[in-house]
Amino acid sequence: MSHIEIDGRKIGQNFPPYVLAELSANHNGELQKALDTITAAKKCGADGIKLQTYSADTMTIDCDRDDFLIKGGLWDGYKLYDLYQQAQTPFEWHKAMFDHARDIGITCFSTPFDETAVDLLEDMNVPAYKIASFEATDLPLIRYVASTKKPLIMSTGMANFEEIEEMVAAAKDAGCQDLILLHCLSSYPAPVEQSNLLTISDMREKFGVQIGLSDHTISNTAAVVATGLGATLIEKHFILDRNDKGPDSEFSIEPDELKMLVSQTKDSWLSLGEVGYDRKPAEEANAVFRRSVYFVKDMPADSVVTQDCIRRIRPGYGLAPKYEQEIIGKSLKTAVKRGTPTDWSLFNE
Repeated sequence: MSHIEIDGRKIGQNFPPYVLAELSANHNGELQKALDTITAAKKCGADGIKLQTYSADTMTIDCDRDDFLIKGGLWDGYKLYDLYQQAQTPFEWHKAMFDHARDIGITCFSTPFDETAVDLLEDMNVPAYKIASFEATDLPLIRYVASTKKPLIMSTGMANFEEIEEMVAAAKDAGCQDLILLHCLSSYPAPVEQSNLLTISDMREKFGVQIGLSDHTISNTAAVVATGLGATLIEKHFILDRNDKGPDSEFSIEPDELKMLVSQTKDSWLSLGEVGYDRKPAEEANAVFRRSVYFVKDMPADSVVTQDCIRRIRPGYGLAPKYEQEIIGKSLKTAVKRGTPTDWSLFNE
């Protein structure tokens, strides 16, 4: 697949990586903060801003049983229902958020977590959808989203190879033609040493679709490396200020870091270039500083060149060093001064 398009922006290996800022729960329950975050993402150069569309009631049930209590990790001690109630982006905010994104010229779409969320997002006329890693095995949801025929981005965190095959098959069978898989480590924050970014190239070969990275590490290093390995979309959680503590603040990047992400991933992409062994334009001016063979003594006409008469030195205006032994033993047509570059025209046949 050469490329896909989301809202007119082409995504593929022939284009700079698509940088997607994930708003998630970083509004901390304030609509104005959500709108300000969208504005900041645009100013930082992100291509898109992504929401998460669910409510606590569409995500789980309000239950005190042990199964519904989070043990360990960033959200240790939370009851699932309470966490999602705190983190949710209210359905009634969505129109204001999508309208604001359109007004300022940044693409906005979302991750739906059930069919009612998809229906809401269709009313918002979203240009694309994202499936979260934790819903990777919810094949009925994937089919429902894919049936919209819009570009679909699916994170693969926690999924093994067979599960990824099932995800891809479900999406394609339901009508998805534009698919991006995101390599992902579903740990918050994610340890960079477990990123296994070499998987990106393997996924592209095995699944034949665009491959990106959903990055939960706390720096931009993995994202830059992933771009160098061919990732065409980079997703990072984005927050105005990590000091505004919230469910996702610990693994979200701030505006200065998002600006750097946009710049660094583009530079990484630009550095790939193409396979080639010709001298590059940027090298031309320095070619004269290569070594070449120069006369290091004054020599009269008809004299014979000996080893002590010439040296391989900089600059590079003379004959290449590989011709040194061919020059030795030749006689000169004309006299030469010390510091004269060698040239075949100076020698008798």
